[in-house]
Amino acid sequence: MEIRVLGSLGVRLCGVSVVPSAPKPRQVLALLALRADHIVPAGVLAEELWSGRPPRSARTTVQTYVLQLRDLIDRALAQGDGGPGASCAKDVLVTSAGGYMLNSGGGTVDLQEFDRLAGHGYRAMDGGDFPLAARQLGDALALWRGAAFADVPLGGQLAVESKRLEESRLCALDQRIEADLRLGRHRVLLAELTVLVDRYRTHESLHGQYMIALHRSGRRGEALEAYQRLRNTLVRELGMEPSAALRRLQRSILLAAPERPEQEQPGVLADGPVGRAARLTRVG
Repeated sequence: MEIRVLGSLGVRLCGVSVVPSAPKPRQVLALLALRADHIVPAGVLAEELWSGRPPRSARTTVQTYVLQLRDLIDRALAQGDGGPGASCAKDVLVTSAGGYMLNSGGGTVDLQEFDRLAGHGYRAMDGGDFPLAARQLGDALALWRGAAFADVPLGGQLAVESKRLEESRLCALDQRIEADLRLGRHRVLLAELTVLVDRYRTHESLHGQYMIALHRSGRRGEALEAYQRLRNTLVRELGMEPSAALRRLQRSILLAAPERPEQEQPGVLADGPVGRAARLTRVG
């Protein structure tokens, strides 16, 4: 089985998609896919489908959706070898202890692979192995094909999970960019960071990284303008000033001599005030 939730929902068995077109069965499958190989109580599925106001027929209706999913699974199994332990749909979508479980059968789950690669990347960052960190975190981020559950209606459960997964993605992105900055890749990062700070207009860490990349590319004035734009946005939209760490970074750039990146040693952060301020932007 192949399960993909980091983008549009994809669940394939024997190479055949088992994702239904109807919205509510798709929601059921999405929640089961998110928690593959773990039991999801029927009450949790009802909560997702009806946002805490399930009809009297909720349990029967959930069972109907499960039967529809099993019909799709049976069709997929009929087109190929389901493998050991998967002779019928009930072996794949299992009823157990008042709930249901999607049995991945040891297949691939993009969320699990993302967590594995990102974990390796974080440990590499902690160990100072920035090339490995950049590579592992980059591979983790490459698994994303859009917003999680992009084509699934989001009830209460999936909405919370979607936000959690987006935070996990942003954390991995932040750390991958930091690893690239530590490797002296500031010029390469500028195009990506320009898009990111426009998309995440109040994300201080990304703006701090953008300021550092601009400054190291000899564009100190633009780095200071980026700080001022962020400050204006934070004050106008949230009624708050930038963090102390970002204010220190702005002051370091303001007081520093113009950067000359061509004189920096590859793979080493500058030892001056901007280099020290860069370390303050790290998350985690």
